[in-house]
Amino acid sequence: MTSFPEISPNSIRVGWIGTGVMGKYMCKHVQDASYKISVHNRTRSKAEELLAKGATWAQSPREVAKESDVTFTIVGYPKDVYDVYFGEYGILAGAKGNSIVVDMTTSQPSLAREIYQKAKEKGVYAVDAPVSGGDVGAREAKLSIMIGGDKDVVEYLHPLFQLMGKNITYMGPAGAGQHTKMCNQILVATTMIGVVETLLYGYKAGLDLDEVISAIGAGAAGCWSINNLGPRIVNRNFDPGFLVEHFVKDMGIALEEARRMSLALPGLALAHQLYVALIAQGKGKLGTHALALALEQLNNLEMKKQ
Repeated sequence: MTSFPEISPNSIRVGWIGTGVMGKYMCKHVQDASYKISVHNRTRSKAEELLAKGATWAQSPREVAKESDVTFTIVGYPKDVYDVYFGEYGILAGAKGNSIVVDMTTSQPSLAREIYQKAKEKGVYAVDAPVSGGDVGAREAKLSIMIGGDKDVVEYLHPLFQLMGKNITYMGPAGAGQHTKMCNQILVATTMIGVVETLLYGYKAGLDLDEVISAIGAGAAGCWSINNLGPRIVNRNFDPGFLVEHFVKDMGIALEEARRMSLALPGLALAHQLYVALIAQGKGKLGTHALALALEQLNNLEMKKQ
């Protein structure tokens, strides 16, 4: 077992980079457990709530890493991850030996492996731990966390992961967490088509959509998307739990990995194209359930609540 200080608020300092829709809640749970936190975000205003509760502002990812025993990151795109870790003012320019860095962004498995290797050369341990559960899961500390890296390091971090999620799974070596998240996104993308088409059919048939969700959500067709995002669609609430433009990024990564493995995924390709069309309509900042808007347009109707 690698030797680390005890995981407790009195023994370690935590760093956090990325306080967006999900990151702010995840960081807040750690902060609420009395850990001292250094925080950085590209837009400082998004970190103000955490700063008001006692977090320390750092001017760069490098400064966060200098101050931290464990540094978490959850940013937007693989390019952002690359810059945060490898830039002149990046994490690996400041991380101290025997510290740990944990990327919770949904990113490329190959980039996770690169971070792992470059960190190892500096005596730093790297873990990839993307999450699923959206804004609700982040807010309620009920995220699913899929983890790749050295098993003993992951086990050491378990008390911190427990502050953010309920389903915490070690998947294997560096990159395995990201591969598992791709499996998650493939299922979510194709399931969302089914959710929207179900509601469109019910609407056209003159059914009460709330009752449709209640009737089928408890049966064999029940799933997280119909039970949690279906009501948002019916109520015309397309605020993001997870942004369309970020989801398109994820599907692009999955399709790229599938091509590399000579794997045909026509359902994912269709979902990707539908979501690209949604971005073309100027709706990239909405939540992923806004796919309903694209399919409504195809059918020349709007699911107005009766």
